[in-house]
Amino acid sequence: MADMSVITCDLEGRIETFNEGASRIFGYAPDEVIGRKRVSLFSPGLTVLEHVPTWLALAVKHGEFESKTVFVRKDGTRFPAQIKITPTFRKGEQIGYCGVTHPLPPEAMAEATPPIALATRIFAGLVITRAPFLTASLIPVLIATAFASGIGEAWSWVDFGAAFLGTALLHLAANTFNDYFDWTSGTDQGNNDYFLPFSGGSRSIELGLITERGLWWLAWALLAGATACGGWLAWERGWPILGYGIAGALGGFFYTAPPLRLVARRGLGELLIGVCFGPIITGGTYTSLTGDITIESLLIGIPTGLLTTAILWINEFPDAESDARTGKNHLVVTLGKATARWGYLGLLVGAFAILLALVATGIAPAAGVVAVLAAPFAWQATRTLFREYETRSLVKGNQGTIILQATFGILMAVGMGASTLW
Repeated sequence: MADMSVITCDLEGRIETFNEGASRIFGYAPDEVIGRKRVSLFSPGLTVLEHVPTWLALAVKHGEFESKTVFVRKDGTRFPAQIKITPTFRKGEQIGYCGVTHPLPPEAMAEATPPIALATRIFAGLVITRAPFLTASLIPVLIATAFASGIGEAWSWVDFGAAFLGTALLHLAANTFNDYFDWTSGTDQGNNDYFLPFSGGSRSIELGLITERGLWWLAWALLAGATACGGWLAWERGWPILGYGIAGALGGFFYTAPPLRLVARRGLGELLIGVCFGPIITGGTYTSLTGDITIESLLIGIPTGLLTTAILWINEFPDAESDARTGKNHLVVTLGKATARWGYLGLLVGAFAILLALVATGIAPAAGVVAVLAAPFAWQATRTLFREYETRSLVKGNQGTIILQATFGILMAVGMGASTLW
């Protein structure tokens, strides 16, 4: 009788059982994958992105789902197979899935290969670069631009475009460098508790969306693009603008790169994120638009810098145990989860307090105070963290913190920009 693989997993795909047939077919020993890997390991990344969520939904709806597909062995070779997926239950509640796989003859490869749409290939690029997180860097650009407008500074759309694009490319370069070094350091391989897409990196190498070498060169290409934008702005507005770019580039690189690996330095990583995604971006954008360097343009970046640090902070909770095992000693690891909750609260309180101080002292236009309308999001995210910091339900807090930062930042930018109408 031909080998038959039987694998069960929880609702997030983490492998719970792995029979002998699975070991023979996929090439992994049970102790390599049980509790350590997710079933996405066995499918090509593009198939995971386009088809697997639909297959799981159909299995739940109809009680089972069958299809031909292509799987990936430990040695990287691919083979065609028939897969049957059924939901698993305990006491009437779904707890996961069971997948039964029968390999097919090699000549069935073409027939079994699932089609991949162009939109999925484009989406894969967003996954690799973690582009959806660009709000963390681009909102401070908007804040600085609104600030410049609010105090009557003239600026050109060309310079704004170069600052906007350069910031985006530098952020994407930092994301890809971080994923590369988290992979080469073994941090990603040791983490099975991440919340995609909020923590644990993009997992793009693990999914086979890009090779380790490909990710390395992509990061350098993105950095080159950011450098070109910075060079243009330096030519237009003066060479001091390069100081902001160099600081951002070094920070993005050494956040996870050895020998500094600032993320593991008990608070230096969090400090770096707050500075880079706050004052450096607002100050750099203001200088790019006006040619001037001012203390005020740095200070207006502090509130959103703190909120972006809060995004990082809450995303560190699900990764804390695995990060500790690999020496990634950020503040949630250092303080412990229970105590670290108060650090998160401090970041949020600090963001709102500093905004009010900036308005009260006249540094920020009075209309910028409209950002306090984001306070309900801060309350909800904090309540979720304090209640669910040791459960998978914390993901609502991760989502809420991103919404908080975006809402606060946009309201702050709109308020300061609207002050020109007063």
